[in-house]
Amino acid sequence: MLIDRIKDDMKQALRDRAKERLSTIRLILAAVKQQEVDRRVTLEEAEILVILDKMVKQRRDSIEQFDKAGRDDLSSKEKFEIEVIQNYLPQPLSEQEISELIAEAITQTGAESMRDMGKVMGILKPKMQGRADMGKVSGVIKSQLG
Repeated sequence: MLIDRIKDDMKQALRDRAKERLSTIRLILAAVKQQEVDRRVTLEEAEILVILDKMVKQRRDSIEQFDKAGRDDLSSKEKFEIEVIQNYLPQPLSEQEISELIAEAITQTGAESMRDMGKVMGILKPKMQGRADMGKVSGVIKSQLG
């Protein structure tokens, strides 16, 4: 299970004295634990992937801001954290695979206009979570439906 792999990696980072890696893994575990405490449940793997995906997105936004401010030191730290987090995400989908899944979902739902976007996203989100930037996927769907 994913959470067990993350915990094992934390132990290994402790043994290796890899401070930056350990810090990032602890951030991941803290985010998962926070959700479990807030919702009073044990998270499923798909829910953990949502958290990891959100963490990557937050760091990408931070990198953009740090680059604008000329803070390369902070930007490189965020990039390292993205690398660590992405180790736990499934392989990203290629542009071709994304296009095929979108076309399949549009056909499956019979979507014809922007009003049907929710139906298409409802089908795609479980298949693509953690494997594609859902913001970009949304843009592609809008261009095809609009």
